[in-house]
Parts: sequence; C-alpha cells; structure tokens
Amino acid sequence: MLGLFKGKTDKGAIRRRIESDEATRMRRKFAIWYHGAQAQKGATVTVDGRDMLMLASNDYLGLGEHPKLVEAARKAIDEWGSSPTGARLANGSRAYHTRLEEKLAAFLGKEACHLSSAGYLSCMSAPATFATRGDFIAVDRNVHSSLWSGVAQSNARYERFAHNDAADLANVLAAEPEKTPAMLLVEGVYSMEGHICNLPALLDVARPRGCFVVMDDAHGLGVMGKGRGTAAHFGLTDDVDVICGSLSKSLSSTGGFVAGSGDAIEYLRTHSKQTIFSAALAPAQAAAAEAALDLIQSEPEHIERLWDNTRYYKEQLATLGVDTWGSETPAVPLVMGSRERAYYVWKKLWDEGIFTVLAISPAVPPGRDLIRTAVSARLTHADIDRACAAIAKALGKKL
Repeated sequence: MLGLFKGKTDKGAIRRRIESDEATRMRRKFAIWYHGAQAQKGATVTVDGRDMLMLASNDYLGLGEHPKLVEAARKAIDEWGSSPTGARLANGSRAYHTRLEEKLAAFLGKEACHLSSAGYLSCMSAPATFATRGDFIAVDRNVHSSLWSGVAQSNARYERFAHNDAADLANVLAAEPEKTPAMLLVEGVYSMEGHICNLPALLDVARPRGCFVVMDDAHGLGVMGKGRGTAAHFGLTDDVDVICGSLSKSLSSTGGFVAGSGDAIEYLRTHSKQTIFSAALAPAQAAAAEAALDLIQSEPEHIERLWDNTRYYKEQLATLGVDTWGSETPAVPLVMGSRERAYYVWKKLWDEGIFTVLAISPAVPPGRDLIRTAVSARLTHADIDRACAAIAKALGKKL
C-alpha cells in the first residue's frame, strides 16, 4: 500500500484552474485590493508603515472608536466571554441578542428583528427565505451580491428591472400572471452609485400587484431618515415588509439583521438555512452595535456632521467637474469611464496617501469603472481639502 501513489500524479483540473487563474494573477500583480492596515486612529490608517487618509470607510458616523462603544464591547466580553459558540436555534441565544433585536426593531418601526453574524448572511436570507419555487422576484439590477445569492437560493424565477426605474418595473410585473406570488427586491441606498431608492414610485407599481417588498438598507441605516433608514426617510416604513442590512456600517460593528412583522421573523427562524445553521453574533459585536444605536438617538450631531461633510466634499468635486454618477448620499463614486483610467487615478491617489477603493467591470457596468469614496463623520474639512487636492492632482486639474 505504501507504494500505491509512487511516481507522477495528475494535479487534477481544479488544482490546475486555481494555479493558472489569470484574474488572481493580475490582482496580485497590481496589488489593488486586500491592503491590510497595521493601525488606525480616527480617519487615519497605517498601511505598510505609512499613514493614509481613509476615504472609503463605511463607518459613516465615525463611531468605531467612540468611548461608549469601546466600553460596551469590553463589558460584554467581561460578562459573556468571547463568543456564544453556537447557533441561535440551538445553544447560542443570549439575552444581549434579544435586547438588541427589540431595540433595533423599534428603531426601524417593525415588530420584530433577527440578528445574524454577518450582514451578507442576513441580506442573503431575506429573498432566499421569503420567496420560493413558483414565486417571481422583480430585482433592481444594481442590488448587492448578497441579495443575488439569496435570489439564487430561493429557486424562484426572477427578472431584473432597470435601476430605480418604476416604468420598467411595471413592464416586468405586467409580463407575469397576476396569480403568481411576487416579491420586489431593492436597496435603500445603493452603495456603489450613492443613489437613493426611488421607493415611492416603485411602490406605486408594486402595491397593486401585492408584491412582498424586501429592502436591503445596509447603507441607509444611520444615514437616511434621521438614522432610521430609507423607508423612514420617505415615510413608507409600513409599506416595506422586510428591512435587512448590516451592523458594520453606521453601527460600527459586525453582523446583520432582518426586521419585519412578528410573523415574518418567526417564519425566517423556522425556514432560513442562513439563520438556523449560522453561529450567533458575538457579545462584543452586539454590545457595540447597541451602543451605536443609542448614540444615533441621543447624539444627532454625528449625522449632522456626516451630511455637512458630504455637502462640502461634493461642492469641491463639482468644481473639479468629477462625474459622481448623481450620488445623493455619502457614498460618492468618482466615475472614470475605463478601467485603465480608473486604475491610473486610484494609484495616483494611493501614492498621495489617500485610501480609496477601485471598482471595475463587472462589479460596475461597462464604461462606469470608478473609484469608490465614502464620506464619514470622522473627517474634518481639512481632511476633505487634502483629499480633493490629491484628486485634483491625479486628474491634472486645479481647485
């Protein structure tokens, strides 16, 4: 038996595919992504020993280092240890989960909420659980990967409609038999484009059809509607059946949530594989998110500073003539139009000590290759001046 595998063996097709993958080779060559910071303080991150201005953080309200969040996380570890080490269904439920779920549901204007250990899991679970074989899902073509994963797992039929286009949604729904159960799947704030969901117009189309409405508001929570999200911004909370999202943006933690009626959340807990088989949220993460949720309500100045910074940043970008794709939010793309130009400008900004994120096709539509930037309440006007000076230099322009 010891000599059974002597001599040359075939690596196998999967190993050969892994070793010869061109996309991985190019990613490693140009070193665009996966930059690990050795330290962070405020809006500054240290990468390879060099301090850089973070202009791509999803910590919109800048609460990640707030003393109340840090203290809450430490106390939670002291009380509960590092992890519940189990799924909520079985041995992982804790009192801190229930407390945060109740607070978050009330804040969002929903009856109930369920927490998951990742925003991707929560947003995936919503379409995957509430739609099933024989149903139909009308999906804004620009929704996040997590939602597309959920659509695939649902086994429902689906059709994309043009981004934020109520007329195209009407055409898509009109092509389906009225007896077919239907879901409308959208985002509250589209994080790549910075667009706000055209919710009133979309609901005018979806309501008569009886659509079950699911909104991923990961980038709207803490930003829109005085922090309560995009549905609250429009006064349409009761018209959105399920709101899902992440705790890793404005709540400065990790994890995710699904909020809706009591019946919907209990249905999720019964049928969602992502919910049933995932380990529960760790104590420190839940405590930090809860503290952030409290701060959003008690210290509105964080949201006010976020929007003041956003206005200031966009005014300077407008002076430079930068295409921001009509961004309406603190998520601000710098559209370059080609991957070559996008890479060139991204690299120039990197060399100037400005940390941004490159997004190229197929992550964005062809011809919309861009540099993703995001405004945070952490930034000062001086930080924004520095960033815009670097952008101007990279574009060969003057402010």
